[in-house]
Amino acid sequence: MTRSIGPQKDRPVAGRPGVFSRFVPARLRNVWRDALSLLLALGDRRTPALARLIAVGALLYTVSPIDLIPDGVPFIGYGDDLLIVPALLALAARSLPPEVLALSRFRADQVASRRRWLVPVILGVAVLLSLALAYFVLHAMGVALGNMT
Repeated sequence: MTRSIGPQKDRPVAGRPGVFSRFVPARLRNVWRDALSLLLALGDRRTPALARLIAVGALLYTVSPIDLIPDGVPFIGYGDDLLIVPALLALAARSLPPEVLALSRFRADQVASRRRWLVPVILGVAVLLSLALAYFVLHAMGVALGNMT
């Protein structure tokens, strides 16, 4: 006799939840999983050119110093990144064939379950680099404005 436990939620990471899972909402973990899935799907020859182009565009927008709202603006500077990049990733994931998406999500879950430290390290490095960049930009602006007087 089997017992139905009802509909299950989409689990973002296989295995036991780690420290990262406790502090980050499931929606953000799903964005991470889909980004990793898309990265893994780029190596599949069945991935359409449009999905590849959108994924590369999202990556370039993420690392580009040119944004709709500059990253140096406190609190809202990363708002455009937090909206545009996940939207581009979702669009690219929707343009993948279902079998490629399923395989890449499975592989992403395997990678995530083996590398629990990867996400916190990437986020930490991104925050530190952003702070360093903001410091150097503000320092350069101060030097430039100081020379003008």
